Amino acid sequence: MTAETRELETITVERLEGIVTITLRRPERKNAINGPMWDELLTEIRAIAGSADDRAVVITGAGGEFCSGADVGDMSSGQGGAAAEPGRHQLTAMRHVGDVCLALHRLPQPTVAKVRGVAVGAGANLALVCDLVVAGETARFSEIFARRGLSIDFGGSWILPRVVGMHRAKELALLADIIDAGEAERMGLVNRVLPDAELDAFVADWAGRLAAGPPIALAMTKRLLNNSFSVTLEEALDDEGLSQTVNFGTKDTGEAVRAFLEKRTPAFLGR
Repeated sequence: MTAETRELETITVERLEGIVTITLRRPERKNAINGPMWDELLTEIRAIAGSADDRAVVITGAGGEFCSGADVGDMSSGQGGAAAEPGRHQLTAMRHVGDVCLALHRLPQPTVAKVRGVAVGAGANLALVCDLVVAGETARFSEIFARRGLSIDFGGSWILPRVVGMHRAKELALLADIIDAGEAERMGLVNRVLPDAELDAFVADWAGRLAAGPPIALAMTKRLLNNSFSVTLEEALDDEGLSQTVNFGTKDTGEAVRAFLEKRTPAFLGR
């Protein structure tokens, strides 16, 4: 099957067999995110959320780097120390940045960050907000904000304590050290670390498995896990019951049962 590829100003969007690959494409700036990139990311993520054909998402960077964070030298980035445009307050610009984080976090489809090279600042948190993070051996991570005279953003204050615990989160955010892929794996920031040459094949396998899964059930499992720190056990059990009730009413669950009995791989359609 031929991939459908669209090149926008700052990102490339490729669709193949239910997998959407978004590649940040400002390699001359190590894929630092400027105003147009925030806009394009938000538009594409929202479009994916409403698409039944898009089953899994991979986010990566061009030129051997993931993302060096917001482009603080670009005033339209929303993080350049001034409003993104005349008459636009800095807080308004930052809320636009937050909209990108929320859209990615709420995306029904499972997401995988494929990280080579630097993933720092908002770039690190862009990876961490994804459901799965796979890093090459050259990957380096940092909550670098303090080195720039900034406080943590792009969801880092929320995701870090959930991933590594509060004291580790404070260590990463307050000291702003750069850690290598091995240390990131030991801290639980990433799911896997692989030689760079094996990264593409590994992520393609995971993305393919996600895309072949039951879309409704995966979306509800993702939502249940995302909400798990803000609900009681009783509420979680009730939410699980509601979700399973929905699943039992889908054709995909019936297909899974038939495939099990017939000893074949199920073909899930998302309905």
